[in-house]
Amino acid sequence: MKFGIFYEHQLPRPWNEGDEQKLFNDALDQVEVADRLGIDYAWEVEHHFLEEYSHSSAPEVFLAACSQRTKNIRLGQGIRQVIPQYNHPARTAEVVATLDLVSNGRIDFGTGESSAELELGGFKIPVAEKRKIYLESLEQVCNMLAMDPYPGYQGQYFDMPCRNVVPKPVQRPHPPLWVACSQRETIRMAARLGIGALTFAFVDPMEAQEWVDEYYAILKSDECIPIGHAVNPNICMVSSFSCHHDRETAIQRGLDGFEFFGFALGSLYAFGEHKPGRTDLWKQFEEVKKARGDMAEMDITQALAGSRGGIGTPDDLREHLLKFEKCGVDQVTFIQQAGRNQHEHICEALEIFATEVMPEFKEREPAREQAKLEELAPYIEAAMARKKGLQELADEEIPTFMSLGRKVSEEAKNEKSIYERPAAG
Repeated sequence: MKFGIFYEHQLPRPWNEGDEQKLFNDALDQVEVADRLGIDYAWEVEHHFLEEYSHSSAPEVFLAACSQRTKNIRLGQGIRQVIPQYNHPARTAEVVATLDLVSNGRIDFGTGESSAELELGGFKIPVAEKRKIYLESLEQVCNMLAMDPYPGYQGQYFDMPCRNVVPKPVQRPHPPLWVACSQRETIRMAARLGIGALTFAFVDPMEAQEWVDEYYAILKSDECIPIGHAVNPNICMVSSFSCHHDRETAIQRGLDGFEFFGFALGSLYAFGEHKPGRTDLWKQFEEVKKARGDMAEMDITQALAGSRGGIGTPDDLREHLLKFEKCGVDQVTFIQQAGRNQHEHICEALEIFATEVMPEFKEREPAREQAKLEELAPYIEAAMARKKGLQELADEEIPTFMSLGRKVSEEAKNEKSIYERPAAG
């Protein structure tokens, strides 16, 4: 099993001068630490207008900075918003390819459509049609990355003339594809499209087994028709994270932040209301916490149950992760930067985890990965054979486009010639 760290860039109120700068600089330091420790992935989300919950609106900038401070860790867009109102498909293809180049082929292309009213409404995206727009856009981004030239497209929600979208990525035909999944149906969709499932639903191992089994069953079936030019058969699940040799210390350092993560997520996506620039999610969270009792006094065994199982001692984390490994989960990525979790505690927890827990999982990973890919190879080959993509243009079919200067000049000449013609009769 592989491991990752995940960033929303959370910044609870109240905000002081320099807080956002420190937030980003601390995160860059943490990714550098994770790279040194041998952690496999660093994921960065793209969100807009979600104050306190996520100040990560330009993940491509952060990931580019990470690429210059690291050597081995894979850098995941977890996710890039691909709907055209967020990011034009050609711009997405250009960003993905450029990141892949500057990182020497270490980018994973996670995608999503969003389900927050603040984002969708801010960009005037029709909620009822966002899944259809997402699917159309993602397929065209993949075509732009893989085809030379991109032949052009006339669709329901997006159209573009023939162009060669450059640069092209290091990883051909394109970096591994993922989609953010918070519901069971999106897991099924990921399998049908032949892309990795980056799951943001906090499930216990028993439920995870069902998700994994269903994902790989669909991937092996005739339902799988890849949306991209390659299949990425992987399922990643997020987990809470705080590791210390003293269990109570781990809980005190990490549980509050993880609970805020869940509260803010629920408020912005499900049950809350938001006044831009004024709503104080941290204050609301503390009021809810106070109403149900100080969480620092919670029973420790309760705190380690379910989705909180990533918080505890090295032995606690080992037990928690072994359950996911047994289920066939390919990667667990940690929500370590959440709420008011402190930079120094995050780095210390990563050091302990990488030294005392991760090695045994890393030792088993190559054989597990090889066996999985060998088993899936005929199914992936069959899935790719079912794909019907855009037709490549023959050389004589590629249109020629006149430069603007020449076009203006020739139009001016034509207009002048009309006026210079002798009058009739």
